[in-house]
Amino acid sequence: MTEVVRVLVVDDDPLVRSGLTMMLDGADGIVVAGAAGDGDEVTAALDRHAADVVLMDIRMARVNGLAATRRVRARAQPPEVIVLTTFDTDENVLHALRAGASGFLLKDSPPARIAEAIRRVAAGDPILSPAITRRLMDRAVTESGAQRRARTALAALSSREHEVALAVGQGSTNAEIAASLHLSVATVKAHITRILTKLGLGNRTQIALLMHDAGYC
Repeated sequence: MTEVVRVLVVDDDPLVRSGLTMMLDGADGIVVAGAAGDGDEVTAALDRHAADVVLMDIRMARVNGLAATRRVRARAQPPEVIVLTTFDTDENVLHALRAGASGFLLKDSPPARIAEAIRRVAAGDPILSPAITRRLMDRAVTESGAQRRARTALAALSSREHEVALAVGQGSTNAEIAASLHLSVATVKAHITRILTKLGLGNRTQIALLMHDAGYC
């Protein structure tokens, strides 16, 4: 990426906010546009500071990261959201992904990993650690009929769109999908846009979750 990625840091711990801000402001191609101390401050913060990516704590006192993610993704031309979590204790990560987050990071992730995740999400690639994502997705189908509903929804896709959706569900990047299906990256992006529109989804992470619900991944 050649453009600067503007980040909003949301965490109720002032030390964490300060640490992330200092770390990210020194990262190549990233600028911290602003910060917020709770989920109820996110909307106002985004009104003041345009951001491409929101780095969102999941556990906050007044409005948690799950509710705040919904608010962010409901905005016109919303920024992407990366949820920060301590996996063993945060039960709402999967729900945050369903709410529209583009992925998640463990709070003890190395600084370089966090910076790279922000750049990737801004470029349109979700951040889904294979090992942890599998554990999360294994818990996705919790209600009766989830597979049937998912497959019914996916029936609206063309055969090519289904192939692209399957590759997204398997964690492939746009470039990898293009290579495997002998398409251009621009064509892959167009297919993903149509898939999102047909299925009423907000981002490719939700495509992956729906493919898993259907039992295809």
